[in-house]
Amino acid sequence: MDNLTSDRFITETGTRLLVQVPQEAAQRVLQAITAADPLTYGDYDQVAFTTSTGVQQFRSLPGGRNPKTDAAVTVPCIELQVFTEATGQKLEPILRAIYHAHPYEEPVIQLLPAERTRHIRGMDEGNPNRFWNRETADWVPAEHRPSFT
Repeated sequence: MDNLTSDRFITETGTRLLVQVPQEAAQRVLQAITAADPLTYGDYDQVAFTTSTGVQQFRSLPGGRNPKTDAAVTVPCIELQVFTEATGQKLEPILRAIYHAHPYEEPVIQLLPAERTRHIRGMDEGNPNRFWNRETADWVPAEHRPSFT
């Protein structure tokens, strides 16, 4: 996508980081990530996505901390997804934080080279599809709702 240019947005390169984690530990792992990288996305930070609970499966092999299992076992997990501008060795502090906060011996962590788009500040603010130009939808956070006091 090196040739992608626009007067509406910019592109940035980085890493898409995905971590599978049991629900009870998800907030702790996300806090560890944001302590290592604020996950800035333009005028926002701590930008992350969490999937609904799914099922992770694995079979323990001999040699690890846990005894080997004959068949795969399942654990309800969610997946945290974030974009960081970090690449290469700059990912090390983020990954170290995940390993520290994660309850597994071998966390499932995937790193994918990625590009993202970012808006150009001030453009298209009058667009009738923007939530602030429409009747307030239920999903709009209270902090972003109009105040008529």
